[in-house]
Amino acid sequence: MRVITSSAQIQPQSTPRIMMIRPARFGFNEETAVSNTFQQQTSPIDESLTDAQTAEEEFELMVDQLTKAGVDLRIFDDTDDIVRPDAVFSNNWVSFHQSGKVVLYPMMAQNRRLERRHDIIEALGNDFNIEEIIDLTYFEEQGKFLEGTGSMVLDRRYKIAYACLSPRTHPEVLAAFAEAMDYETVSFSAFDENDKPVYHTNVIMCVGDIFAIICLEAIKNPDERQMVRAALEETGKYIVEISLEQVRHFAGNMLMVRNKLLEKFLIMSTQAYEALTPQQIKELNEYARLLHTDLSFIETYGGGSARCMMTEIHLPVK
Repeated sequence: MRVITSSAQIQPQSTPRIMMIRPARFGFNEETAVSNTFQQQTSPIDESLTDAQTAEEEFELMVDQLTKAGVDLRIFDDTDDIVRPDAVFSNNWVSFHQSGKVVLYPMMAQNRRLERRHDIIEALGNDFNIEEIIDLTYFEEQGKFLEGTGSMVLDRRYKIAYACLSPRTHPEVLAAFAEAMDYETVSFSAFDENDKPVYHTNVIMCVGDIFAIICLEAIKNPDERQMVRAALEETGKYIVEISLEQVRHFAGNMLMVRNKLLEKFLIMSTQAYEALTPQQIKELNEYARLLHTDLSFIETYGGGSARCMMTEIHLPVK
């Protein structure tokens, strides 16, 4: 396991700067539903509103809460001219790193590849130093994918990428990311209650600075389960275990952020918060203030939750 060095010590796990994409054409994505068991196509919550309007209302509630908490949000609007039903889940196509590197990722669904926008990267380049763009999208031609910080949960301080392998997370692309970014990988297989592969690691796992939330129950292989637990413990993480039932309610899909005052927040949906036990809430409150908003429409139709909607900006400020 990687030994922490003086350079690693200055790499924070969380950031006060978050990129978000305001949805314009949100809707049920049939291309992703094959591998995302969280997606459901049901009757609208409010039939007087379109899918896009309902998703934007939930988006604005989350933005309002993060803004009040003092988080520096960089919000970009999706465009109406191109249909991007999952544009709100921006963490899958790009990641931003303290080294000044930007990574672009190969996406499984063809219509999700339209989410990659160089105009957004250029806009962020006005405020942040971008040293290099690492483009892994060529793997799409080989049918191999790695969907950003959905496929990987990063321990940025120790430079470890946790990844459950699935049709959307290929070991070869994971290795390419690790080589380019000088990361170690902890890869494993994970399954839901119906023994179907977990499509993204970030629905079963969240890594904070000194804590980790994880559904070890999803890792069926005992050796792999112990390997993941050991990696977390060796890097000083207090483990909060969640169940597969809680995963179904997006209790693993959380992200720790901070504000300019260095106050820490753990961001999640209301459904995720209500799935936690009183003891888990008490434990997590010791590490960060818990914030939640209702994202039930986005969760139902999009199959993603709060963490998927936030792309961390770790780039150095100009």
